[in-house]
Amino acid sequence: MSGVRRLGARWRRRRPLRTRLALAASAAVALVAVGVCAAAFIVIRYELLHQLDLSLTQSATRVIQENRGEGPQVVAGECRYLSAPACAQIVPADPAADPGEPYPLPVSPPVREVAAGKRAPYYSNVSRFGQPLRMLTTPFGDGRALQVALRADPVEKGVRQAAVLLAGVGGVGVLLAGLLGYAVSRAGLAPVARLTSTAERIAATRDPRHRIELPPGPPGRQDEVTRLAASFNTMLGELEQSVSSQRRLVADASHELRTPLTALRTNAELLARGDRLTPAQRERASAALGRGIREVTGLVNDLIELARDEEPLPLLEDVRIVEVAEHTVATARTHWPQTPFLLDVGAGAAQAVRPGVPARLARLLTNLLDNAAKFSPPGTPVEVTLSTYGNGGSAGGLELTVRDHGPGIPAADLPYVFDRFYRAEAARALPGSGLGLAMARQIARAHGAELTAGAAPGGGALFTLTFGPQEPARGGGQ
Repeated sequence: MSGVRRLGARWRRRRPLRTRLALAASAAVALVAVGVCAAAFIVIRYELLHQLDLSLTQSATRVIQENRGEGPQVVAGECRYLSAPACAQIVPADPAADPGEPYPLPVSPPVREVAAGKRAPYYSNVSRFGQPLRMLTTPFGDGRALQVALRADPVEKGVRQAAVLLAGVGGVGVLLAGLLGYAVSRAGLAPVARLTSTAERIAATRDPRHRIELPPGPPGRQDEVTRLAASFNTMLGELEQSVSSQRRLVADASHELRTPLTALRTNAELLARGDRLTPAQRERASAALGRGIREVTGLVNDLIELARDEEPLPLLEDVRIVEVAEHTVATARTHWPQTPFLLDVGAGAAQAVRPGVPARLARLLTNLLDNAAKFSPPGTPVEVTLSTYGNGGSAGGLELTVRDHGPGIPAADLPYVFDRFYRAEAARALPGSGLGLAMARQIARAHGAELTAGAAPGGGALFTLTFGPQEPARGGGQ
């Protein structure tokens, strides 16, 4: 038995899903068709025999009414013809009382038992005159039994014709079941076939731009297979976007690295001929080489962090945002001495605490402050505001804004300011790689915050870092 199961499982694995579904659907419909035909045959056979038995009962009733008081005799014996009335004979329980002429119908011991009242009336099939007969044996009274018979070949012929007809209908039904099963499986698995071919094409070409064609219809009334295909298309879109982002990252990184690497090579070649340089020239070349190395190192480190796509949060701790803001503002004042940095902490914000990594949050704010200082004219302030919103006080929402008074962000550039390596036309001549704001948003999202950019009232750019309400601490026991 286990060997048969293994063979069946191996056969199912080797057959396509469409074939298995077609066979299953065909088998189900075929079983129904065969069952209906078998039930129809049983009903037709029963009804034909029942009508013949009713005719025998009527004939027996008429004979009994017309021959009351008669002794054993042959009442009618011409049932060999279809148009003749039923054969009828009265049989005594004692064979010694039989009439002199022979009975046309067979007389068996059960017939004598009916005559003696020891057995109930019954129907039987017999053969006489070379023809099949249907016979009824019933009590006649006073130790006698009445036998009535009619030809049964018309009924048997009708049963055979019904069997042939229903067998043909069943065969056609099985054939139609196979065709319909194949059609249903083909139509039902068409999206799966398209999904398979698309997946195979993507695997062969490594091109995620392919999509599965979906049937028309409202989105809310799609079947399971169509929803699977739609989900696969969505996954392909995400994959295409990811691949495009990686390719763009590599291309942009190559472009950004080309200039500093060229400068490094030039300075290195210049220092290699140091005997031809004056001490001042060697010092300038060494300083330029050091700046280039630091620039390339910072760019590579930023690329490594951004390429992860997920901000690592190894050790979360409760961080007071105001302390991070004060530290980064103080550091920015030393890096940008010509730019005043103003910090305004609102009521309740000084005690606001959020889970996070202090170094990463400091990196986020540093990138925002460096970006604001870069675009601020000398002497104009960069305003940093920390405030709460909602009715929860320090446990409510927390908002940190960084506002500069520079040229602002053009409306056409707003959707792209957080993209990697994106730099507006006005910023291409300024130092930087275009990774600071992308890294800031990645850090913000890793801490459950949202970083947005917009135009400040009166001019300048406004960056807003929003933390949601602080979740209450969960109590627990040891």
